[in-house]
Amino acid sequence: METPVIIAITVLVFLGALALAATARRRDNEKVARLHPEAVRRDEEAHKAEPSTDLSADARQRASETATALATVDGNAIETRKWYEPVPRSEEEIGVSRRQFFNRAILLLNAVGLGTLGLALIAFLDPVSSGGFGSEIDAGSEKDIKDAIEGEHQPFYVPEGRFYLVEYPDSAISKAKTVYEDNIISGMESGFVALYQKCPHLGCRVPFCLSSQWFECPCHGSKYNRVGEKRGGPAPRGMDRFPIQVSGGKVKVNTGVVVNGPAIGTDTTGQEAEGPNCV
Repeated sequence: METPVIIAITVLVFLGALALAATARRRDNEKVARLHPEAVRRDEEAHKAEPSTDLSADARQRASETATALATVDGNAIETRKWYEPVPRSEEEIGVSRRQFFNRAILLLNAVGLGTLGLALIAFLDPVSSGGFGSEIDAGSEKDIKDAIEGEHQPFYVPEGRFYLVEYPDSAISKAKTVYEDNIISGMESGFVALYQKCPHLGCRVPFCLSSQWFECPCHGSKYNRVGEKRGGPAPRGMDRFPIQVSGGKVKVNTGVVVNGPAIGTDTTGQEAEGPNCV
């Protein structure tokens, strides 16, 4: 997925979160009038005692005055409210309505989900911050790597970068310049090639065969010489590779840039199998 598409998705997710928040806030602000049970009871009683329309004006006036008269309870005067007046309730008595509870719960769950998605997108857009595969990796000392390759007669494997480091012969540089891109040639001129462990065919990890001194895929039998150029099998090209920078005796490999392997038929070193194949 290209970066502009990911940025567009991130913007849409952010706008969606704002819309959800605005909707939930609007619903919370909507006040649904509620009558206290006591007010409902008084309403019913008042309707029962409501004077008929054929009463005289004086009778209706007396009924109205009675509705607002003062009652005495235990010697204390208490104002009797009109039947149609709602009993005031404090925010503590009302509490949080079920609608408000569900609105806030939905908003919280959406915020958590969108926040997680946002963090994942940021991590995808900025893989360098993770320090693992997808970033520039310090493979170690140039001398130590060469000593390990020559001493064990096999590539130097860096697991956190998912790549092999192999030596590239100086005698093949001129031929390599007609095949490889400049960012790969610079590493070859420093004496190294960084090969992605994944087979270009179907993605299996390709191990190194000590007997043949080739890379041989155990899944479908694709074979590559020591520098990752295809020598057999169904793979569509040679092994993919990463740019290398050698500075101050340190070898650094940029695993954030995957360069497609060379085309079928490329053979810059002329290396044949040096023993029995493993696959």
